[in-house]
Amino acid sequence: MPSPFPGMNPYLEHPEIWPGIHHWLIVELARFLSPQLRPKYRAAVEVRIYEIIGEQSLLVGIPDLTVKTSQAKTKQPITNVTVAQSPNQPQTVEVPVPETIKQGYLEVREVATSEVVTVIEILSPINKRSGEGRKQYESKRNKVLGSSTHLVEIDLLRSGQPMPVYPSNIKTHYRILISRGDCRPQADLYTFNLRDIIPSFPLPLKSGDREPLVDLHLLLSNVYDQASYDLAIDYTQEPVPPLLEEDRGWVNTLLTERQLR
Repeated sequence: MPSPFPGMNPYLEHPEIWPGIHHWLIVELARFLSPQLRPKYRAAVEVRIYEIIGEQSLLVGIPDLTVKTSQAKTKQPITNVTVAQSPNQPQTVEVPVPETIKQGYLEVREVATSEVVTVIEILSPINKRSGEGRKQYESKRNKVLGSSTHLVEIDLLRSGQPMPVYPSNIKTHYRILISRGDCRPQADLYTFNLRDIIPSFPLPLKSGDREPLVDLHLLLSNVYDQASYDLAIDYTQEPVPPLLEEDRGWVNTLLTERQLR
């Protein structure tokens, strides 16, 4: 079943759903690009590992309302006995537990030289919130921007702090940055909002080579359908992160017309 939204589906941004979307989309991009890049280039799937702890965890304080569940609630026995709490009775707390996050990205490599020509990054919540994950990503981003390698940076998340570009006052839900190594500091920024179709963009390669046109909207639609996300999402609930007030009515009307509410 296709996604009910004309562009980005905000329910896919839930921290419990997004890691799967990220993985699927990286693989779908590689599958789409590989036959178009041959024989001069190849698309290599790479993995970056983040270690986070405590309040940096992506799921701290995040409600689990948009994900369908079949777990039955256990009824607690009713009692009218009041038990006084001892002043020495322990209090339940939580301790910081290290969490390992693996994040995939793509490198387009020239076959003859193994040179990394283009890096394709899809941002995750850990990249857009303060902490070690953002610091590590910004460090890698700066290395790419300081080289001759092209950078494609895809941001399909409304929450968090966007990666820096100038001017810095651009307000938009989503964005795709195309930074060509031979054109810096100028770059192409595709901006779009919840109600817009996700724009297609050319994949930058070496000068003179034909550049594949990436239809990100189609690829994301394929992921939604192939992974059966319609069976995982409860559209009667509000998405996480929450919508802006001006978008709530539009989403409610859209989902109601599709009989999902």
